[in-house]
Amino acid sequence: MINEKVDMRRKINIGIIGYGQWGPNFARVLGSLDDVLVAGICDADKNKRALIKRTWPGVAVLSSYRGLLNDPAVDAVVVVTPVSTHYAIAKDALEAGKHVLVEKPLSANSAQAQDLVSLSLRMGKLLMVGHTFLYNPAVRKVKEILISKALGKIYYIHSRRTNLGPLRQDVNVIWDLSPHDISIINYLLDDLPLEAAAVGWNFLAHDLNDVGLISLKYARGIPAHIHVSWLDPKKIREMTIVGSKKMLVYNDIDTREPIKIYDKKVMKKKYDLPYKSFREFQLIVRDGSVATPKVELEEPLKMECMHFVDCIKNGKGPLSDGAQGRDVVRILESIDKSISSGGIKIKINA
Repeated sequence: MINEKVDMRRKINIGIIGYGQWGPNFARVLGSLDDVLVAGICDADKNKRALIKRTWPGVAVLSSYRGLLNDPAVDAVVVVTPVSTHYAIAKDALEAGKHVLVEKPLSANSAQAQDLVSLSLRMGKLLMVGHTFLYNPAVRKVKEILISKALGKIYYIHSRRTNLGPLRQDVNVIWDLSPHDISIINYLLDDLPLEAAAVGWNFLAHDLNDVGLISLKYARGIPAHIHVSWLDPKKIREMTIVGSKKMLVYNDIDTREPIKIYDKKVMKKKYDLPYKSFREFQLIVRDGSVATPKVELEEPLKMECMHFVDCIKNGKGPLSDGAQGRDVVRILESIDKSISSGGIKIKINA
């Protein structure tokens, strides 16, 4: 909960710090909202500043984010910069009395993340992390299905997020792609993993892992497996959830039918008497129909930005708050430790 609400009748002034891969998307979305005024866009690169001036005439363009923080008219900032800079910029913004939305991951380590969470509470300011997929209507629908127990007992979750690039220089593929899957699974299960085991490879000519295989064990005993890669011929964003009654596949790339529920399961053949031999033990595979729940299409980033603004206006805590972002960073640290230790299981600190 933040300390004060904002006058509902006026626009929320939001500055954007960073105009790299996601900065233009935030500018586009925030600029389209009726209750938001893009107060300024900052980037240290002069070529990007020139692009901003051409694309957004009339919007203040700055070379230093201090100009946004020193402006009393600015209510909030969005931090869309390399991960190594997230902590310092977000800390400065919170200390300047601004609400902050930080692109994922929240920070480069969990100590920094916890410091930001504590600072936001002391300052009474909103700290939100850009785990965009939590605002995807399809993910929300999957959550509803799990709550309804339609799948039965959840056996395991398997997620794939692969593509050919884009390669990053500030973080490896684990820190780049898996925060999406980790945040989604945490949200769906309403749980946190107890341990992580992972292996990673860097096949390309750099020192960062470009392929990773991750195994997480959640507190209720549910295993989750995540495959991430910058080195794959196909762009895949798919999550499979296997239950005792039914199975579900969420395919983010399929915009028409992103969710499919398969009426499939394996059952033991029942006998009146106990099994006396292996021949009497049989399994029956049920292969039924496929259902495709209706999902309203909305741009997740737009939903995320609208949620950020709504939380500022009404003094609410966000779905992807600082604590949730900190938990993801803690999991990422355990994954890194497992990779560096040869894939052994690493307990995740609560």
